[in-house]
Amino acid sequence: MRPVIIAANWKMNTTPADAGELAATIAARIEEPDVVRVICPPYVCLSAVRQALAATDVAVGAQNVHHEPGGAYTGEISAAMLSGLASWVILGHSERRRDQLESDELIGKKLARAVAAGLRPILCVGEQLAEREAGRAVEVVGDQLRGAVSGKDVETLMAAGFVIAYEPVWAIGTGRNASGSDAAAMAEAIRATLYTDLHWGEPAEVVPVLYGGSVTSANIGEFLAEPSIDGALVGGASLKPDEMAGMMATAAVTARARIAASGKAG
Repeated sequence: MRPVIIAANWKMNTTPADAGELAATIAARIEEPDVVRVICPPYVCLSAVRQALAATDVAVGAQNVHHEPGGAYTGEISAAMLSGLASWVILGHSERRRDQLESDELIGKKLARAVAAGLRPILCVGEQLAEREAGRAVEVVGDQLRGAVSGKDVETLMAAGFVIAYEPVWAIGTGRNASGSDAAAMAEAIRATLYTDLHWGEPAEVVPVLYGGSVTSANIGEFLAEPSIDGALVGGASLKPDEMAGMMATAAVTARARIAASGKAG
């Protein structure tokens, strides 16, 4: 049974002065042991958020990591620097692909570095509007996946808790929305790529796939109703305690239903 995961990506929001209080408020609103919960604040807020969440079972994640262990990389953060501050990390987010021109090869190096350091990776993939309209969505996402994951040891990635987030870039902050069926079809295509193209076999079926396209409490139910979707990577709404509480309520129902179905199947 794949877990249900809600990961909050705070992006470039909050400061060390207010991040801890916000994290504590959200954690109190999303107490739900059947759902895996992660908050990913900016680097400078990691310590404050970690302290605020120390007495909870909400995990802390970083928004990025450098692909080298250290060196002359001004302004960058290595995996070793995250030790004790974060246990998860987001890799290949669409905004970093766009703004920092991160390639699939580079993201693959970051993936290897993160896993070696004991960080649980969330690998983001997703297509632009023009690519979807040209009928190339599955091809583009497949290429991103192959570019980052090819050559990696399957058992090592699975042991690290490898997670994929599907981000339809055309549905992030644009007013256009992907449907639950859009997300489900891509999740199935992602697992098919892992299973067949990358020769993962059965492990491909248990990799969690999250949806990450402008998720809110109002639309998360449509995505979690799809059996192939295992949660959400939440952006702007993750800064709002009421929104997070609403999303968690829906996620909890999904998680309990899966647990019950798994028990019956067993």
